[in-house]
Amino acid sequence: MTYDVASVRGRIPSLGDGWIHLDPQAGMLVPDAVSRAVSTGFRTSSFSHSGRHVSSQRSAAILESAREAVADLVGGDPAGVVLGPDRALLLAWLAESLSSRLGLGTGIVLSRLDDEANVAPWLRIANRYGAHVRWAEVEIETCELPAWQFEELIGPTARLVALTAASPIVGSAPDVRVAADRVHEVGGLLVVDAIGAAPYAHIDIDELGADVVAVSAPSWGGPPVGALAFRDPAFLDRIPAMSLNPYAKGAERLEVGGHQYAMLAGLTTSIDYLANLDPEASGSRRERLETSISSLQAYHDTLFEHLMDTLQDLPKVTVIGRAATRIPTVSFTVAGVQSEKVAAKLADDRIGALSGSHGGSRLLDALGVNDEGGAVTIGLAPYTIKYEIDQLGKALAAF
Repeated sequence: MTYDVASVRGRIPSLGDGWIHLDPQAGMLVPDAVSRAVSTGFRTSSFSHSGRHVSSQRSAAILESAREAVADLVGGDPAGVVLGPDRALLLAWLAESLSSRLGLGTGIVLSRLDDEANVAPWLRIANRYGAHVRWAEVEIETCELPAWQFEELIGPTARLVALTAASPIVGSAPDVRVAADRVHEVGGLLVVDAIGAAPYAHIDIDELGADVVAVSAPSWGGPPVGALAFRDPAFLDRIPAMSLNPYAKGAERLEVGGHQYAMLAGLTTSIDYLANLDPEASGSRRERLETSISSLQAYHDTLFEHLMDTLQDLPKVTVIGRAATRIPTVSFTVAGVQSEKVAAKLADDRIGALSGSHGGSRLLDALGVNDEGGAVTIGLAPYTIKYEIDQLGKALAAF
């Protein structure tokens, strides 16, 4: 396996802005090939994939290719891929569709580790129809989500568990399969949000045991497109449709409104970009994704170790959580300094980082971090280099 970070950086024109981009949680920088694909899509596709015009036929081909690309990313079936403008909206539509299953006398299990997109829709349904909500809690010291608690939380009445594959704030990656096996024993469903995991980890919907996996293309440098992948495509025809088309079948039953075909073209190109991170990757796109992500993981392992060593050498910096299984994302505080001020100082040094309460993070609330001024979150991307970590260390040392 070979990882050529210089080659990867050469594919991303916006790296020439003079900034150090350590904020991939806000969306990774977009490769030039993705921008070109979106531009071409706008010029050559139609606003509909039905019809006999050649532009409509191109739109249909773009839609089919996008479903196949997401299926390759998660190891699923293209027939089970639902596409939309944002994975948060898709999760909200899914919650509405499943609401009839989540009434009085049923249970929902949520996680403090999760992003709000995989929490708020289920809370709304529970409040509306009376489902009982139970919470999986994190260990304060490590920010891990102990798997043993699922045995107690997922009782006979549980109908749904919503869980993250990895936290985009502290990086912790819980054991999703334990929750999957338990909820399936009682006839429930598991919805996994993989916004933090892609592109850092191999995603295999069968290995996870998830019934639904949600992904978001900006997480790996794609356009603003979200997707839900269903392990069993036939399940889509057994739940109430959300589509405005009364005759919609399969994935289209959860697709509200029309598609942005140019964005879908960019989605496919962005997944191809991931598959080709390792120039020696070969075989099918799924096989190339596995090879390239393995190469990226090996590269990030060394770089993240250097990042953690850098932060630990700074006496005023406190790292939040130390999970054994994680993605290369970390949050920290600087003693006596509000996170917004830390981020402002980093921005003065042309270093991008996320700060504050992260839009009301339940995790940071539960840890008491928001009460003390919030946290700064940084992460690695396929284009991050050691020099940038060193510059971050120098900027933080000024505190």
